[in-house]
Amino acid sequence: MRPDTTPPPAPPPGAGPATPPADPRAALLQDPNFRWMIGGSVLSMLGDQFTLIALPWLVLQMTGDTLVLGTVLALISVPRALFILIGGALVDRHSPKQVLMITKYVNLVLLAALAGLVFAGTLSLWMVYALSLGIGLATAFSIPAGTAMMPSVVARPQLQAANGISLGLRQLTMFLGPLLAGLLIALFGAGGAAQAAADAPAHANATGIGIAFALDALSFAVSAWTLPKVQTRAGLADLSAPTAAPQAVLASVAQGLGHFWRDNELRTCFLYWSAIALFIMGPIHIAIPVLASSSPQLGAAAFGIIVGAHGAGTLLGMVVSGMVPRLRFGSLGMTILAFDAIIGALFMPLGLITAVWQGAVLMLVIGLLGGFMQVSVFTWIQHRVPPALLGRAMSLFMFIFMGLAPISAAVTGWVMKSITLTQLFAASGGTLVVLAALAFVLTPMRRVTDAAPATR
Repeated sequence: MRPDTTPPPAPPPGAGPATPPADPRAALLQDPNFRWMIGGSVLSMLGDQFTLIALPWLVLQMTGDTLVLGTVLALISVPRALFILIGGALVDRHSPKQVLMITKYVNLVLLAALAGLVFAGTLSLWMVYALSLGIGLATAFSIPAGTAMMPSVVARPQLQAANGISLGLRQLTMFLGPLLAGLLIALFGAGGAAQAAADAPAHANATGIGIAFALDALSFAVSAWTLPKVQTRAGLADLSAPTAAPQAVLASVAQGLGHFWRDNELRTCFLYWSAIALFIMGPIHIAIPVLASSSPQLGAAAFGIIVGAHGAGTLLGMVVSGMVPRLRFGSLGMTILAFDAIIGALFMPLGLITAVWQGAVLMLVIGLLGGFMQVSVFTWIQHRVPPALLGRAMSLFMFIFMGLAPISAAVTGWVMKSITLTQLFAASGGTLVVLAALAFVLTPMRRVTDAAPATR
């Protein structure tokens, strides 16, 4: 995406007061244009959390097979990761608002179909695969579209505050969504899915799961209604094509990768995060729902509570990061490694829990540490990378956790056929501790600081 060197245009009618208050958050919340955008976004993100809980639960009720669960998660995540750069290129060539609108309609159709099939009791496993693939492809275009839209809606001085509000609300939905979804499935029951799976393993019919998918579809319908009310700062020019041809996608990607590889500290961090995605993220995505479904004392509500506790911890960690942004154990790199080692140690006993509160407490602390470092890492990348390469840097960061993690999830589903859940948690947590120790001893990770490089 080309850097914007022209003065920002005047806000469109209804976009808020010409002279914002001193507090940028107050100015944003007084701006009806921003409220329309953030309101639709929050509804959509909350709906996503319902599917995040309902889909793994549906697959486990239908098959009880962790390998199938890993495959479904991979069908969502791998296409999203592989096509996210293409999605970014289309957003650069067209209107982010236009691309985002199309993805909302696509997701609405896919989730409504999924809900209808669950209610009708005619859902087959191949249908789950096909719909999961469609959802993953749509997300590959909605993520860059949603990210690119914010700068065209708010003024540059308000951008940091706008992103802070959006990120905070996202974490709030990650806390409330799993709790509501888990309670919904528990109240309306997943017994229909279990019974259908017993009678015909390729079918499911569960009221609670179907309602969860229907609510997610409704969230896309409402957000598709609110999106046209959002006026970009370019006004009607939003739908116009760029004045100059953008750089070819592959050449742009190659340029970014070359720059990141030449930056020693950036290269070290990206390789370290890739190892975490491969060895840690997959087991987390698979093991938590399996833990809840296979333990008699847990269940769907417990699954939602545990995942919600992680979301609450992440939100709390972001708040703490805003209050004490310079909290460090030596350097930034040392802090990352120390927090990761603690997270690994907390992850190891998850396979031994016997009560919901135990899992909730462990995941709350894990989320707290991860949320604190998430803000620090994002800020570090923004300071480290030249503005012209920032979009590609964040795309690479998202590719690591959206592309490598699902591959790990699929492998984990296969591995779990030969090891116990307790062994998986212990091995995954122990691997994270070992990775942090190796990075401390063998790489320059511990010398990574918050300071931007002297030259760009």
